[in-house]
Amino acid sequence: MSSHSPRPLWNPYVAGAALGLALLATFLITGNGYGVTGATTLLTAAAAGRVASSTVAAGSYFHGLFAAGLNHWIVWEVLGLLVGALLASLRAGRFHWQLDGPRRAGHALRSLLALLGGAAAGFGARLSLGCTSGMGLSGSATLAAAGFLFLIGFFIAGALFGQLTKGLWR
Repeated sequence: MSSHSPRPLWNPYVAGAALGLALLATFLITGNGYGVTGATTLLTAAAAGRVASSTVAAGSYFHGLFAAGLNHWIVWEVLGLLVGALLASLRAGRFHWQLDGPRRAGHALRSLLALLGGAAAGFGARLSLGCTSGMGLSGSATLAAAGFLFLIGFFIAGALFGQLTKGLWR
């Protein structure tokens, strides 16, 4: 991390417009939208196949995913996302390791909440066949009803969980 003051964050309207234009360009250039969980699912299938080949046998949940391999557009997209985000945060002087969450909750509870939240988000993403970016952004950008339903459910779940945990944030 650099010693100078971090650069200011983008205006959210400008950032939102840039995200929308980048999504449009992605559709036009690659024929695909945004997504992340497809890459983690392919990585999970590849790891499962290495650890226990029976998990990727014909007819298993991971079989088609394992057969697809890791040389897939979504894997390259996520690698580019990771490298680009790292370089941008370093350049802006904003890179640092931290565990987000309510400071009042303590390190152990924040770690547990992060683990539970990540597991719930991963399960939900596989259940709905898309993550926030894949189903929410790309799905609603193509005017798919599933994309809008996902976003509605996403915001309702976030509001409910926020109400349940708001005492930790005070």
